[in-house]
Amino acid sequence: MDDAQKIGGIDKRWVYILVAVGALIPILMPMGLPVKTTPAVEQLFDRMESFEPGQVVMVSFDYGPSSAPELDPMADAVLRHCFVKGLRVVVISLFPLGGDNQAKQALYKVAEEFPVVEGEDYVYLGYKDGGLAVLRRMAEDISIVFPKDTRGVEYSEIPLLQDVWNYSDIEISVSLSTGIIGEWWAILVNAQFGQPVGVGATAVSAPKYYAYLKAGQMVGLMGGMKGGAEYEVLLGNAYPELKSRSNVAIKGMDVQSIVHLIIIAFILMGNLVYLFSRSERKRAGGRLGSQ
Repeated sequence: MDDAQKIGGIDKRWVYILVAVGALIPILMPMGLPVKTTPAVEQLFDRMESFEPGQVVMVSFDYGPSSAPELDPMADAVLRHCFVKGLRVVVISLFPLGGDNQAKQALYKVAEEFPVVEGEDYVYLGYKDGGLAVLRRMAEDISIVFPKDTRGVEYSEIPLLQDVWNYSDIEISVSLSTGIIGEWWAILVNAQFGQPVGVGATAVSAPKYYAYLKAGQMVGLMGGMKGGAEYEVLLGNAYPELKSRSNVAIKGMDVQSIVHLIIIAFILMGNLVYLFSRSERKRAGGRLGSQ
C-alpha cells in the first residue's frame, strides 16, 4: 500500500519534465519514425503531380496563427511542390489573420528557395473579406475581387494573370483551412463551378471533410499534422533534393509520437497503482473482518 501511495503521489512536475524532454529530443535529434501515407493525401499529391509546368494553382490561406503549427507545414509542402514542378501559383486569403500573418510569410520564404519571379511565377493577391460572396464572384472575374496584388500592381499588368480570369483558368484550388472555410470551397467552388478542390484542415476539423471527399467534391485531403507529414513524405520521395527542406511535419510527428507514449505510460501506471491499491484495501478489509 505504501509503495502504491508513493507512486501515486509522484510530483506532477516530473510529468511536465518528462514531456518536455520527450518533445525536445526528437527536435534536436530527429528520429525519422515511419509515416504511412493514406489515399486521401496520395490523391491530392497525385493530382498536383499530374500538372504540366506553367499551369496555374490557387492556394488560399484560410487560417490564422492559432492553427499555424498544423497548417504551415502543409502550406510549405504544397508551395514547394508547385515551384519544383514549375507551376504558377496564385495566393489569396479568406481569413482575416491569414494574409500577411500566414500567406505572405510562407510564400516569400519558400519562393526564396527556387529561381522564381514574383508576378511571373507566383503572385500574392492578399486578403479579401466576404467569404462565399468572394468565392462566387471569382467564378466570373477574379480581377474584380482582387484588382491589384499586394505590391499595388494592377491585375491586368501582372504577367502571370494575363490568362487567368476565373476558375476555368485554374487547374486546382487548395484551401488550407480552419473552421468552415474549407467547406465553402467544396460546396460552392467545386459543386457549383466544377473547380477541383483540395483541402488541408486541422485535425479536429478533418473528419467532417471526408464526406465531401467521398462525394467527389474534393480531390484530396490533408488532415492535421499527420496529413502534412504524409505530403512531405510523398514530396521527398518524388524529389529527394527537397527531403532536407520539407520535413517540419515529419519532425512534429516524432515529437507527437514520443509525447503520446509518455502520456500512455503514465495512464497505464496510474491504472496499475489504482488496481494495486484496491487489491490491498480488499486484503486489509478481509484481515480486519477475520479478527
